[in-house]
Amino acid sequence: MPQLDRVLSRLESGAAHQVILEADEPIRCQTPSGVQVVTQQSLSRQQVLALVSEVASPEERDQVNQATGIRLLYTWNEQRYLVAQENESSTLKLTIRKWVEKSGPKDPATPVSAHHMRRRATDKPYGSYEGETAAREAIERLLRKQVERGAADLHLRTGEPPILRIGGDLVRIEDEAPLENDAISGMLWAIMPDKNKGEFDQLWDTDFAYEIEGVCRFRCNVLRDRHGVASVIRTISSGTVTVEQMGISPEVQALCNLTKGLVLVTGPTGSGKSTTLCALVDLINRTRSDHIITIEDPIEFVHQSKKCLITQRQVGVHTQSFKSALRAALREDPDIVLVGELRDLETIAIAIETAETGHLVFGTLHTSTAASTINRVVDQFPADRQEQIRIMLAESLKGVISQTLCKKIGGGRVAAREILLVNKAVSALIREGKTVQIPNIMQTQRKLGMETLNDALATLVKTRQVEPEEAYVRSIEKKDMALKLKAMGHSLNIAGGEE
Repeated sequence: MPQLDRVLSRLESGAAHQVILEADEPIRCQTPSGVQVVTQQSLSRQQVLALVSEVASPEERDQVNQATGIRLLYTWNEQRYLVAQENESSTLKLTIRKWVEKSGPKDPATPVSAHHMRRRATDKPYGSYEGETAAREAIERLLRKQVERGAADLHLRTGEPPILRIGGDLVRIEDEAPLENDAISGMLWAIMPDKNKGEFDQLWDTDFAYEIEGVCRFRCNVLRDRHGVASVIRTISSGTVTVEQMGISPEVQALCNLTKGLVLVTGPTGSGKSTTLCALVDLINRTRSDHIITIEDPIEFVHQSKKCLITQRQVGVHTQSFKSALRAALREDPDIVLVGELRDLETIAIAIETAETGHLVFGTLHTSTAASTINRVVDQFPADRQEQIRIMLAESLKGVISQTLCKKIGGGRVAAREILLVNKAVSALIREGKTVQIPNIMQTQRKLGMETLNDALATLVKTRQVEPEEAYVRSIEKKDMALKLKAMGHSLNIAGGEE
């Protein structure tokens, strides 16, 4: 019986969720209450390799003997276990955990073949490419083409040629052949960090950042669909953007002068929230002498410290979660904290508390209007806490920028921004739960820099940056938008819409 079987019983019973084998350390188990030592004696490097070699297949033993990139599956008591080497460790370190088999409704139209099975630890690592270098060169060639053509995203799908999102439209690259699942997985495997490989094995989804030096940074999402492995890769500028380039109003820029409070940038996925936040952080970096901590997943725009000191942390790489990093930030002498995404109740609660205790906090939510943003925050909490949260928000919330991207006349895209600046009148409405009246305040106090989304869209139409039909499609309050466009002398020609 392989010696490793003695500790796998702990994983089988659920007492531990990971076994750790590390040179010059005893065998350890990761449990819900922390790391527990299993053996008294430390393992030598050769003992670690011997334990793994016992459960490896003959073709996998060469990989084990080389002690590089060890990754294999072992079946014990009808349960499969993933044995994987942690390449980021300075010593030989391997982890063992249950292999999570996902099951779900199968599409009857999906053919059953190797191309539709999940990539396993024993599969050829780089698909149809001869080695990691060839696979990386193939994906980088596509990424360079993405940057050259000014595309926002690159879509990789089995049976389709690479597809670019240019100016809001999806465009297939004509001189590229349709991709096979094996080729897609090979290219992505070549640029994926080891941590994300493990995450993808378990969850079938993962996000990471990748950079081609001197070209661009990219935010990569890898997923599975019914045809196999797929990916969406977003272009991120290698440098930072400025508020001047982004056309951000002086009133919104003034939010960067605050010493405490909560500022939210909201909008649907792909609306440019990260880019707007980048511009605001850059403004602070150029004009203040403070400590900025950013918590992101993954890090998109890389900031170099100018007048400020900037600390950028990536969830899953430098910290376990948004909430743990945000809680820890309070002990790290911050002046400004940027939270890439307010995902859950606890993160939102800590962000509000941080804003109340003398820090300026920037965060994002996937909401489409300022009023709905406030409602979303409040509704995250149990009913018995909502009144307290309204009071806290009324005091700490300083501004909400809700934006959407519109197709620009002549190509490209432009942001339409709804701007809510919290004054005494808005604060009173938040406290009393009368958020439905906030749009009225925004319309009557435009001189203070507030603006509704429809007014912002109407301005883009007046300045001939956006077509009337595009403004109508992007509007939330479509009846009001149709009236505004009609007053400007525009008649809409939208199927099922206003005439």
